[in-house]
Amino acid sequence: MSTSIDSRATDPATARPVGTVAVVAHRKKTFGGGLDELRTTLIAAGVEHLLWYEVPKSRKAPKKIRTALKKGADLILVWGGDGMVQRCADTLAGSDVPMGILPAGTANLFATNLGIPTDLPEAVRIGLHGRRRKLDLGRLNGEHFAVMAGAGFDGDLIREADRKLKGRLGRVAYVWTGLRHVRGELVRTRIRVDGADWFHGEASCVLFGNVGTITGGVPAFDDARPDDGALEVGVSTASGAMDWARTLGRMAAGRSEESPFVRITRGRKVTVRFATPKTYELDGGARTRAKRLKVKVVPGALTVCCPDPTA
Repeated sequence: MSTSIDSRATDPATARPVGTVAVVAHRKKTFGGGLDELRTTLIAAGVEHLLWYEVPKSRKAPKKIRTALKKGADLILVWGGDGMVQRCADTLAGSDVPMGILPAGTANLFATNLGIPTDLPEAVRIGLHGRRRKLDLGRLNGEHFAVMAGAGFDGDLIREADRKLKGRLGRVAYVWTGLRHVRGELVRTRIRVDGADWFHGEASCVLFGNVGTITGGVPAFDDARPDDGALEVGVSTASGAMDWARTLGRMAAGRSEESPFVRITRGRKVTVRFATPKTYELDGGARTRAKRLKVKVVPGALTVCCPDPTA
């Protein structure tokens, strides 16, 4: 579904023209008064040249993003959760067109890390008139991610976590799901960071973080920033119920670095080799199984509409 009306919208505070605004929305996600309120809010804000696209699944979003770019969109507002944001960010990477996030999913970790609120009018205001920040993205096996990626135990956990449970319990859902999968096997793993060997041994999980708070709202990487030109790299050697109970508990409490089963470093290019194929995930979306992961940071790949730093 798409609608187009000519003209422009202007921010009265800065006189900066908004221009053509494209909405790319996951129609099954809810936020505030829904998509009807979004359209009303945009019109009330003075947006007159509006492109409107709704998709039933996040994997349908990239085609709509490309269409919006071809039609000259100056701003793209993405309605959905981290999976929707990831698909759109992957398509927008390298372009100068800013993305505004309207956090309508059960998991909105990228928006949360950036301080974008779950208040529809305010999220729209930030999208239209917030400061534009050039942020890094990670890239794993050819696909960009904004929050995190991982393989092994993490990929299995993402694949199995119940959607309703995630929406109701947040990070507790992931701890609970994790404890149901304590038999996540150790696999011989070799990790090279920026061309040097960093880890070689038995591992059950490898994580890559672009921001500090990751899957399930777990504060895994205290020092991560989405504009520092690097990714956080973590590996876990936890095995069995007791190890994982301690590891997940410390991660949920924001004390990952205290776990004897976790190592964390930082780098720009990472190569991971597994002895056997492992499921990997990006921003909460499970992908296929792979024996090799090629990961790198892409500095300043995406322009995102963010709250003012004094807000």
